[in-house]
Amino acid sequence: MLSTQNGRLARPSLKQVVVSGIGGSIGVLGIVFAVALYIVETLIRPKRLHSFLDLYTFTPFELNLPAEEVLFAPLYGDYQVCGWYVPYPQATTTIIVCPGYRGSRSDVLGTCVHLWQAGHNILVFEYYGHGTVVGKPVTLGYREINDFLGAVAYAQQRAPQARLGVVGYSMGASVSIMASARTEHIEAIVADSPFATHRSAVEYGVHRTLHLPFVLFHWMTDLLLWWRAGYRFHQVEPLRDISRIAPRPILLIHCLEDTVVNPQDATLLYQAAGEPKELWLLPDADHCGAYFVDRVAYVGRLSAFFDLHLKKSRPPISLQSRMNNESGTTHGRDGSIFPEAS
Repeated sequence: MLSTQNGRLARPSLKQVVVSGIGGSIGVLGIVFAVALYIVETLIRPKRLHSFLDLYTFTPFELNLPAEEVLFAPLYGDYQVCGWYVPYPQATTTIIVCPGYRGSRSDVLGTCVHLWQAGHNILVFEYYGHGTVVGKPVTLGYREINDFLGAVAYAQQRAPQARLGVVGYSMGASVSIMASARTEHIEAIVADSPFATHRSAVEYGVHRTLHLPFVLFHWMTDLLLWWRAGYRFHQVEPLRDISRIAPRPILLIHCLEDTVVNPQDATLLYQAAGEPKELWLLPDADHCGAYFVDRVAYVGRLSAFFDLHLKKSRPPISLQSRMNNESGTTHGRDGSIFPEAS
């Protein structure tokens, strides 16, 4: 209890002020550290599968697809990425389909069926640690680029003359943008609900779940992300990479009621992309909900996009010389263009 002199509160000494300030600062710093650690650990440590619905899902068998169970190597790493390959007789195109963060290949079978029926080979895979193999540490697009580029190499191996397109969802869409900027082999991209930057995705989630401004935790989260996962926010930025895709076409799809990725990210990505580009915004639907709003319109638009840009058009000019001269290329720790998986 504070003592009084002449009926008034005594002025605290300088020592008391300093000690109180240090104690308060340590307390605030501890809260910031705890929240930031929770964010990072939630991000990189997926929960294991337990429920019946998680373990037993639809496969190509239920949809009468002539799919093969396949395994292929990532660009870097000693693990195997799992997927289904669905060949189409005399196909001249292959579409790579990839789900998002903690998504399974079975999640996107609806899209796969219709694109296969439209005459494309299909390679659908799930990012390592996110789907069937759960419990392994993951990132939000940093190491997953290795899986995507491994899928590109496998698709080329299976159908060397086929032209390649991609449909990516959520994180898979963001990875598709970043990886396509690093390889000339993908000729047409559909990105459904991608985030513009790693930071924007985390910031949007923190704001919606914790109802706190992310600026309070940004620097600590970025530091802990480097400590726990080996990368920083700025190393995962589709917004920076998307301009390098042109002159290859990209179709951006986003729902305006998205509760996972800020719908404003779609506009930012569209503005940064070069021509040719398309933006399809849908009201009154949540994250990756465009397919479920109108399945016929959705698969029709995707089929028309790939027909126009893969089946009916000439391949774009080679981008290899320009890519080699890009000053903005992000290098891995070993000096290579891509981050090495671990």
